[in-house]
Amino acid sequence: MREKSDFWTELDVVDITGSTNADLAEAARHGAEEGRILIAERQTRGRGRLDRSWESPIHAGLTMSMLLRPAAPPEQWGTLSLAAAVALEESLRAVAGVSVRLKWPNDVLLEGRKVCGILASVEDGAVVIGIGLNVSLTEAELPAPDATSLLLGGAATLDREKIAAAFLAHFAAVYRTWNEEGPSHVVARWREYSATLGRFIEVSFPNGRKVAGTAVDIAEDGRLVVRRGEGEGGEEVLTVAAGDVVHLRRRD
Repeated sequence: MREKSDFWTELDVVDITGSTNADLAEAARHGAEEGRILIAERQTRGRGRLDRSWESPIHAGLTMSMLLRPAAPPEQWGTLSLAAAVALEESLRAVAGVSVRLKWPNDVLLEGRKVCGILASVEDGAVVIGIGLNVSLTEAELPAPDATSLLLGGAATLDREKIAAAFLAHFAAVYRTWNEEGPSHVVARWREYSATLGRFIEVSFPNGRKVAGTAVDIAEDGRLVVRRGEGEGGEEVLTVAAGDVVHLRRRD
C-alpha cells in the first residue's frame, strides 16, 4: 500500500491476529514510536465498547489500528476517536462516494446502519485507535441486524487499499491540526456530520443506569451534552463521558 503522508513510520499487514488494538497496545508498552499501523486480513478477538467481542471475516473488511503519542494534554485525548470518525467520513465521501453519519461515541452509520466502529484506548502514554470498517460483507455475513457494509450501501469502490490509503493520509492531516491547535476543529466537524445531535436518545451507563433526553451538543472534551425536561424538577442538562446511545423516535 502506498501512503502519501510522511507521518506514518511503520505499516504491518498480517493475515490473522486476535486483536490489532491489543497488538499495538503491547507494542506501546514496549516503547513503540508514534505512527505505527497494523492491518489484519482477519481478526478473531476484536474488542468493542463494554468489552463486546467480534470477529471479522477474511478480506471483507478493513481492520486497522494506529499508535499515537499525542503532544496535546491528556484531557483532550478523548476527542481522538472523534477525529478518526471525522477523517473516515471525509475520506469515504471522497473515494467511495458515500455519505456517512457519526453516532456518539464511536459508531459510523451508513443509511442509518452501522458500517464502522472505532475504539480508542490509552496505553503507557500512547493512544491506540482501532477501526473496523465493513467493506464487502453481504447481508448474510453481517454481525448484527443493524449493521451494513460499503457493498450494501452502493459504494463507488470496495478497494480496501485505496480506502485505507485515503483515510490514513487524511487522518494524519487532521491529527496534526488537533495536536497543534486543539480539538475545536474536530468537534466542529463532528457536529456537522452527527447523526446523534438533535435526536431523542437513551444513554445506558456501565453501571446499568439509563437516562433519556435530547442530545443537544458535544463538549470540547468530546462529552455528549443531553437535556432532560421530564419531571417536576424542570430541565436538567447532563454531560456524558461514557455510555451506549440508542436513537429513539421523537416523542409527540
